[in-house]
Amino acid sequence: MTKKSRIAKIVRNTNETRISLELNLDGSGKVEVETGFGMADHMLTLMAFWAGFDLKAQCGGDLQVDAHHTVEDVCLCLGQALLEALGDRQGIARTGAAKVPMDEALADVCIDLSGRNYLVYNGEELLPPVMAGEERALWREFFKSLAAGARMNLHISLLYGINGHHLLESACKGLGLALRQAVAINRQNLLSTKGSLD
Repeated sequence: MTKKSRIAKIVRNTNETRISLELNLDGSGKVEVETGFGMADHMLTLMAFWAGFDLKAQCGGDLQVDAHHTVEDVCLCLGQALLEALGDRQGIARTGAAKVPMDEALADVCIDLSGRNYLVYNGEELLPPVMAGEERALWREFFKSLAAGARMNLHISLLYGINGHHLLESACKGLGLALRQAVAINRQNLLSTKGSLD
């Protein structure tokens, strides 16, 4: 049986952002991300690399306002690409979980590619109020948009740490590993007792 390619391309153009994104779930961790907001580039690169995805993403956004639209729309597109690349989700493990320490910081990440988007995001108060010139609430939008686009349950708990960069690194690396587990094809049937995913 020939292995089906799990690749998706997304283009999104609005008055706020212009995005081109390509995702290969069965890649080698080759990542090229240019959003204009370096912190987002770094976190997206970590996530895709640890997932083993090939990801190419470019965004021209209204950064003269702030990074909100750029981060929100890029993560929405990434989530949509993930959903599209998964196809009917036949045989995928569907769930994944990981903890990756980053020096003094630790985050816990659990996901379910169920077709129902939901975000639980705990420990936000551990982040400094401003990171890389943007309010910490931006990272809630980062994860919320990804969960919405991919139609996945995403639970992230920032457990402890004193460095905001380290906390986000732990979360994004953990999310990458959780995604690697969840997209793995390791069974014949759809993992659902009701026989379908939303």
